[in-house]
Amino acid sequence: MKKLTLSGTSTRSDIYIGRGILDAVQAQCSEVFSPSRVHIVTDSTVAPLYLERVQAQFDLPTSVTIIPVGEEHKCLSTVEQIYHDLLSVGMTRKDLIIALGGGVTGDITGFAAATFLRGVSLCQIPTTLLAQVDSSVGGKTGVDLPEGKNLVGAFYQPRLVLIDPDVLNTLPESTLIDGMAEVIKYGYIADASILDLLSDYRANLEELIYACVKIKCDVVSQDEHDTGLRMILNFGHTIGHAAEKLGNYTDLTHGQAVAVGMVTAMKLSNAMGAPCDLLPNLVSQLKQVGLPTELTYDREAIFKTLLSDKKKFGATVNFILVRTAGTAEIVPIEAETLHTFILDL
Repeated sequence: MKKLTLSGTSTRSDIYIGRGILDAVQAQCSEVFSPSRVHIVTDSTVAPLYLERVQAQFDLPTSVTIIPVGEEHKCLSTVEQIYHDLLSVGMTRKDLIIALGGGVTGDITGFAAATFLRGVSLCQIPTTLLAQVDSSVGGKTGVDLPEGKNLVGAFYQPRLVLIDPDVLNTLPESTLIDGMAEVIKYGYIADASILDLLSDYRANLEELIYACVKIKCDVVSQDEHDTGLRMILNFGHTIGHAAEKLGNYTDLTHGQAVAVGMVTAMKLSNAMGAPCDLLPNLVSQLKQVGLPTELTYDREAIFKTLLSDKKKFGATVNFILVRTAGTAEIVPIEAETLHTFILDL
């Protein structure tokens, strides 16, 4: 088992990565928390697979909220359902909430934990590759609004993150592929050696998870609240979030949207003077793992949608560009300049 620690401004996350750790949840939690009860939030896909296995480990009262699957349910009404469930069982601030599931479950549960009674202890147990390499770590929580993705949320670090690569064995192939978009992202923004492992990524999953989580810990430890360096983690996400919204969060998965967004961002990197053209390699790698590379939505609609993104500041949009593999740059781009570029895609 490997351990990483993310030190925030006022809290820290202990992150354990190891095969079989799902059978040691209670043991790991007892080293960190002293709750009188535990509430597990999971989804309707994960519950039949792993809920009983986790719940049975605790010898104190446990309760459960099972939420529907899908980004379209990442909304305030789902959070309200969790609040009501927490109140009905008498949860207090000293108790423990566990998020057991993928990125949507983790984001929703994290936001509920951050805001219920102004903060209840949180443990993340991510069950998808995307959540294991990215969303379960770093404390970003939130939900979507009709106007855009993740527009309501909070920075709230989980005190404990338990990552078991074995749970990926039950993932549908499409869900595993979805997470590879974030893996490829990390290769381009921070560690090009990750890209060398893509040809046989299934055999290298544990190594890839550790490499990605280590990068995220390093970045977030320096910029917990996303005001500087942490923005590099948004490579591909500006256009990606706009595409997700235009598809009503059902046409494209998050990974598919990020893949298309990275291709678009790489085209912009080239247009702004990249020393070498990384686009062919990126497109090839995305296709190799089964991710899309073409932006299919109306360009004007894409531009109008991204103007509601959190990364817009006044008349500029912070775009993450990659001109050298393994290095990312945060570049403020005038909205009208970006408008012209998007229309010409």
